Amino acid sequence: MYTDKLLTTCELSLANTYKNLSVCCLNFPIRPSMSLIDQDRKVAEEIPIEVLREREAKWLEMLNSWDKWMAKKHKKVKERCQKGIPPSLRGRAWLYLTGGKVKREQNKRKFQELDNQPGDPKWVDIIERDLHRQFPFHEMFAARGGHGQQDLFRVLKAYTLHRPEEGYCQAQAPIAAVLLMHMPAEDAFWVLVQICEKYLPGYYSTKLEAIQLDGEILYALLRRVSPVAHRHLKKHKLEPVLYMTEWFMCAFSRTLPWASVLRVWDMFLCEGVKILFRVGLVLLKYTLGSQEKLKSCQGLYETMELLRAIKTQYMQEGFLAHEIIALTVSEKDIEKEHHAQLRRWKETHGDLHCKSPPRMHGAKAIMKAEPPSRQDLKQMPTIIVKSPLAPKTDEEPAEAERESRKTEEKKQNKMIVPPEETVNPYPSPSDPSPLLKPLTIQGSKESLSSAEHDTYL
Repeated sequence: MYTDKLLTTCELSLANTYKNLSVCCLNFPIRPSMSLIDQDRKVAEEIPIEVLREREAKWLEMLNSWDKWMAKKHKKVKERCQKGIPPSLRGRAWLYLTGGKVKREQNKRKFQELDNQPGDPKWVDIIERDLHRQFPFHEMFAARGGHGQQDLFRVLKAYTLHRPEEGYCQAQAPIAAVLLMHMPAEDAFWVLVQICEKYLPGYYSTKLEAIQLDGEILYALLRRVSPVAHRHLKKHKLEPVLYMTEWFMCAFSRTLPWASVLRVWDMFLCEGVKILFRVGLVLLKYTLGSQEKLKSCQGLYETMELLRAIKTQYMQEGFLAHEIIALTVSEKDIEKEHHAQLRRWKETHGDLHCKSPPRMHGAKAIMKAEPPSRQDLKQMPTIIVKSPLAPKTDEEPAEAERESRKTEEKKQNKMIVPPEETVNPYPSPSDPSPLLKPLTIQGSKESLSSAEHDTYL
C-alpha cells in the first residue's frame, strides 16, 4: 500500500504472522483521496459568523502570547482546539501547536538549502509518481505541474534529504498535502518534520514497526471500549494492521469527511496520538459494537468491507468530536499498553530494528521538551487584533484621533489611493472540493514566505 516499504514489511516482518497480508493491499488500494467530499457538505457543522469572529479574536490573543498560554492556561487551549480552530487561523495554530514555528526559526534557511539540492533519484521518482494521487479534486492539486503539486514535491523531497535514513513513505504525501492547504511550503515542511519525529516517530521507517505496535495497542484497548467488536475481530483473526494502517499513517485524512478531518487534526496536534486511538476506537465500536450490526458480516472479507465503508453518521463532525472527547483513553493508558506490547514484540520478533525517539503526547509535551524563546515565537508580521471582549484603554481614543486626522489630510490633498489587490494562491482550506475549474498554473519554485506575507487571515 505505501510504496515498496510496505511490500518489504509484508515479506519480511509479517510473513509468519499474517499469512494473508495481501488482503491489506487489496482492501486499501491507492485511490483518489477525499471520496467523501460530496457527503461533506451534509455533515459539516455550521458556525454562526459572530461566534467565528469571537473565536478568531481569542485565538489571535493566544498566538500573541503563546508561551504564557501553554504554560498557564493549557487546558483552555485544549478546549478551544476541541471546539475547532477558526479556518482563517488554522495554519498558524498548527504551526505553533506542533513546534514547527520554533523549528523554523532555529533552522533558518535550512529548508531553502534542502530545496536547492537535487534529491535522491530513487525517492524523487516515487514522489513524482504520487503527486497526482493527492486530493485530485482540490483545485490546488488538480493541475499537473501546478503550484500545489510543485510545493508538495518540494516538501516531500526536502524531507528525504532531512532524514535520508528514513526516506519517503507514501503515507506522508496526504499529510503534507493537508498542511499545504493551510500554510506555505516551508511551514508545511517543518510541521511534517514535527509530526514524523514527535507525534508519530517510527511510523514511516522501513520496517513500519511502530505502526504494527500501535495496531496491537489499539486492539488491546478495544477489549475495554467494545468487547463485542474485540471478540468479532479475534474470532475472524482480523489483525489490526489490515484495517488501521491507513487510518493512523495518514491521520485519517483519507478516511473521514473533510470537516471531520480538520476537527480531528485540531485535537490531534494539540493532544497527540491518543486522539488517533480514540477515533479508531469510536469507529470500531459503532461499526462492529453490537450483535445487530454484525449480522451482515459473518467473515473476514465482509468485516473488511464494512470497515472500508463506515457509515457517514459515525464520521459526522459533531458526533465524532463528541465521542472522541467523551472517550476516556489517556496517554498513560497508551504508554502502559505500549510497554506491554513491546515486551511481547521482543519475545516473538527480537529487538526493534528502528530505534525511534520517544513519542511526545501533544503540544505541551513538545514545548516542555524544547522550551522556545520569545523571539522564536514572535509572529512575523505581528498581528494584533483588539478583542471585542477586551476592556478599552486610554490609548484607543488617541489612536482614533490620529487616524481621523490622517484621513482628513488625505481628503484635503485629494489623494486617491487605489486599493491593493492581494492575490492568495492558496485556496480556502475549509473545503477541498472542486468549486472552481482546475487551472493550469505555470510552475514556480517561489512559495509564499510566512515571514513576509500572511494570507491566512
